[in-house]
Amino acid sequence: MKELPKNFLWGGAVAAHQIEGGWNVGGKGLSTADVMTAGRNGVSRKITTEGILDNEYYPNHEAIDFYHRYKEDIQLFKEMGLKALRTSINWTRIYPNGDDLEPNEAGLQFYDDLFDELLVNGIEPVITLSHFEIPLALYHNYGGFRHKKVIDFFVNYARTVMTRYKNKVKYWMTFNEINNQADGQHDLHTWTNSAILFEEGENREAIIYQAAINELIASAKVVKLGHEINPDFQIGCMMAYVPVYPFSSKPEDQMAALKVMNRRFFYSDVHARGYVPNYVEKEWEAKGYQINLTSDERDILREGTVDYIGFSYYMSGAVTTLENVGGYSIDDFSHAKWLENPYVKASDWGWQIDPVGLRYILNLVYERYNLPLFIVENGFGAYDQIEEDGTIQDQYRIDYLQEHIQQMKLAVVEDGVELMGYTPWGIIDIVSFGTGEMEKRYGFIHVDKDNQGNGSLKRSKKVSFDWYKYLISTNAKEI
Repeated sequence: MKELPKNFLWGGAVAAHQIEGGWNVGGKGLSTADVMTAGRNGVSRKITTEGILDNEYYPNHEAIDFYHRYKEDIQLFKEMGLKALRTSINWTRIYPNGDDLEPNEAGLQFYDDLFDELLVNGIEPVITLSHFEIPLALYHNYGGFRHKKVIDFFVNYARTVMTRYKNKVKYWMTFNEINNQADGQHDLHTWTNSAILFEEGENREAIIYQAAINELIASAKVVKLGHEINPDFQIGCMMAYVPVYPFSSKPEDQMAALKVMNRRFFYSDVHARGYVPNYVEKEWEAKGYQINLTSDERDILREGTVDYIGFSYYMSGAVTTLENVGGYSIDDFSHAKWLENPYVKASDWGWQIDPVGLRYILNLVYERYNLPLFIVENGFGAYDQIEEDGTIQDQYRIDYLQEHIQQMKLAVVEDGVELMGYTPWGIIDIVSFGTGEMEKRYGFIHVDKDNQGNGSLKRSKKVSFDWYKYLISTNAKEI
């Protein structure tokens, strides 16, 4: 079988708020992540917008204390052979309130030191500018990204860090999983994507569209600005891709799947093509949405298209219009329903495991945009068991990743997809975004901490550590 490119970026992925800790040190301000409590499997996290409550546990406050332990962790990443680490800059370390006149030097210096440590160990930083870490003050003072003024604050923040790190960071992404807010049904997504909570009676969908447009304008401005700061920058977007299959060969099922996919593709369509697609313009017209998007802003969207598409892939979905099949209804197409796909398994958290879906979405997205792709999240959250001899025999994680990497490789060597790299989530155990758990573990490195925050934070290798180390060293030649 043909091989992956020699310069393929094998790495790992994390996010600042899920790994760093140090929530109130070095001049850092409160972010949207800092006011999210712990949940658990099947129980949502709470958002305490008025501040930190004494009777609640906030797992992101300490996370795994990467802020103080990053040198130790980077040595483990180096031993594993990582060529890249995808993480984020926490906006509130740089501008504690988001709209500050001057940046916080202590925060800037932290990332200087972090990037220097990565580079001296042969690891490329891959940096997301906004990974669910929006300054809380921007919610209180402006309502988050529903207000166009926040565009300017984001661009100013991006200018500061892109200028500061122009010789240290080559790979950038603007907004993490910007399309997770697409359906508007999950407060956690609209909160972390756009710092929005809704008032009773508001049209959620119209507000999300406006916030998304504002973010897409901000992204386009930053892409153009970044190329002016350093023409060698590679600046991408970051999508959550969940391919949705028609459950049956009924033509209406195919149309339902297309409509559901369009809701998520809208974001990358604008990022990559530079204009609002007709199917969205028609929706706005039909629903009477008065989205504030000027002709000058449309020009900005055209001028700031991305260099590549970064994306996460964890699962696929299915949709049907069949009357005799159960499921829960959705609004995208008449009589359409989500349902479980009986042809794939699911994780303990109900995420459908579909390796072939990764090859499918790689082909679909590459054909749609003809841009390089970058898998910046893919992984398996599981309950890990420490054996009597201290080992963690996580063969289930190896199996999951191996099957996905096999399909990824087929997409590259057989289908001709241009793929920059693969950074599985998360390379080390970190706080889960959706539930705030530590015991929903993704990493190749175990961190001694439980869901209540107890533990020594000691790092230890799982069996998957050496498996991934060998895979990187051989460039997945044997897969």
